Amino acid sequence: MGVSGEMAETAAAGRLDSETLATLHRVFGYEAFRGEQEAVVDHVVAGGDAVVLMPTSGGKSLCYQIPALVRPGTGIVVSPLIALMQDQVDALRALGVRAGFMNSTQDFDERRVTEAEFLAGELDLLYLAPERLRLESTLDLLSRGKISLFAIDEAHCVSQWGHDFRPDYLALSLLGERWPDVPRLALTATATDATHREITERLNMPAARHFVASFDRPNIQYRIVPKTDPRRQLLSFLREEHAGDAGIVYCLSRNSVEKTAEFLSSNGVEAVPYHAGLDAGTRAAHQSRFLREEGLVVVATIAFGMGIDKPDVRFVAHLDLPKSVEGYYQETGRAGRDGLPSTAWMAYGLNDVIQQRKLIQSGEGDEAFRRRAQSHLDAMLGLCETVQCRRGQLLAYFGQDPDAAGCGNCDTCLTPPETWDGTVAAQKVLSTVVRLKRERGQKFGAGQIIDILLGKRTAKVIQFDHDQLSVFGIGEELTEGEWRGVTRQLLAQGLLAVEGEYGTLVLTEASGAVLRREREVPLRKEPKKPAAARGGSRGDRKAKAAAAELPAELVPAFEALRAWRGEQAREQGVPAYVIFHDATLREIATAWPTSVAQLGGISGVGEKKLATYGEGVLAVLAGLAGEQASAPAPGPAPASAGDAGSGPHDWPEDEPEPEPDDWI
Repeated sequence: MGVSGEMAETAAAGRLDSETLATLHRVFGYEAFRGEQEAVVDHVVAGGDAVVLMPTSGGKSLCYQIPALVRPGTGIVVSPLIALMQDQVDALRALGVRAGFMNSTQDFDERRVTEAEFLAGELDLLYLAPERLRLESTLDLLSRGKISLFAIDEAHCVSQWGHDFRPDYLALSLLGERWPDVPRLALTATATDATHREITERLNMPAARHFVASFDRPNIQYRIVPKTDPRRQLLSFLREEHAGDAGIVYCLSRNSVEKTAEFLSSNGVEAVPYHAGLDAGTRAAHQSRFLREEGLVVVATIAFGMGIDKPDVRFVAHLDLPKSVEGYYQETGRAGRDGLPSTAWMAYGLNDVIQQRKLIQSGEGDEAFRRRAQSHLDAMLGLCETVQCRRGQLLAYFGQDPDAAGCGNCDTCLTPPETWDGTVAAQKVLSTVVRLKRERGQKFGAGQIIDILLGKRTAKVIQFDHDQLSVFGIGEELTEGEWRGVTRQLLAQGLLAVEGEYGTLVLTEASGAVLRREREVPLRKEPKKPAAARGGSRGDRKAKAAAAELPAELVPAFEALRAWRGEQAREQGVPAYVIFHDATLREIATAWPTSVAQLGGISGVGEKKLATYGEGVLAVLAGLAGEQASAPAPGPAPASAGDAGSGPHDWPEDEPEPEPDDWI
């Protein structure tokens, strides 16, 4: 390329850069991009394909929204969200973006209007469920319009190695074949190296540029506590640390969801259930309440919440062990999207390990599927049993380098666990399994093994003469809880296995080395009381977020703005965060603008919102100023871009959750 050509290219790039920044400020109210956002946007605006791995709250949606607004035509967003596409579109329209969606929730006339808007070039963004792209009528419609880009959201759904595989995603490679000149983005917050490779291969994006941001979410405190009485443990956690906060509680079964929601409600915590067994109207109502109300807890199966755009979810709790680290990371990532301190809390015990092993053995799928499931579970167990920094282990799982010094904001960093030489204890458990098999031809579950070790003459022990075994009573040095911990860790380390529908324990190939004293077995000491009671108090978390807290004299302004926002949201029938995020209200309260021009300089206040809400915000502040002697001094400069416009994830239109009703 000659000098003049290089100069022209540089000038064109400069114009595009200027246009993207102007669009960012005009529409979203941000002064600058964050992290990899700008590089992704520039690459796609120039026509390149991209694979984007970025954590929840990292700003993935801006990576396709800005190019769709800058490039000619309509950006097509392929998303597995069904029930909440309307909310996504409402949020974008509140910003002045011309957005629409097409899915099975619309009637014929609504779809016709959206189709006409697309063909007339009157849409900036059009959201489609992946299953609609299997329809020739949809492909024909798209071929008759002008497309600026294809954004494939939640791209990990294409991977059979991933935790959330969706067969409809396999057909999305046709987009590159049918529209080779239209740039494509594949975006996800959850991908191991294997999943990353499979996304690239299955979507046929060999020439795509890859952008991988850090998966670290430093505002989330990860905590895993020994499971004793999980519902009461959850209640204590909520009362002590998250009273009045919005959050999500995950359970594996519908039955557990119902009982947990009822238990919380009866104990003063407002909670609603969500699972595929509820009728569509109830699910929609509970989902709407969660998005629009403050302080509501949703108890749910995995069918709820993927990619949820509620910024003030302060906690995510698990009462059952997730099936994979990917699933755990994705679910916990729904907390703290606004960057403020949040908690990922889980109660974990022996029965979780046994139950998950049984599910893998008895579940559908071929041997390769079971091996993948077992590999995922092993990694999840490793995270639960680690004595190292949990955040570091999470980052390492996704192929990223952790801080060697630890994160300082997980339970193993705040309260380092003790370890002990559990070789003799392991030999006692394994010997009991051996004795039952060799001398009685029997196999039993963990409960019977532990009763034998403790020398308990229960009805079952007496019935089978297990008090006559040589191992009877040889484990009285440990408590029942400690033996359950030993057994759980032996299962996690692959030194015991679960067999059959009753969850009986059997030896593995690795057991022999322990019995022959050829292998030592280090174990994590069971804490005397749950780790949640130490190092993670509400006060501690607030102290770490002092910069995010307002001075006492500004709290009335912030609360007045929140009250005004709530009224606006109720009048319009939209979630409060669609009006303004808490972070924006905090900055308004701090800066205390007295003119529309000053308000326009606040991060998160774009042109559309300034025109719609500017006078209302200034009126609230003016009313407060009349009651005060003087207004506070202006605050800091606006922050950078956030994660605008992503939304909750619903299961495919005609497919229920893949779990039985009575897992636990």
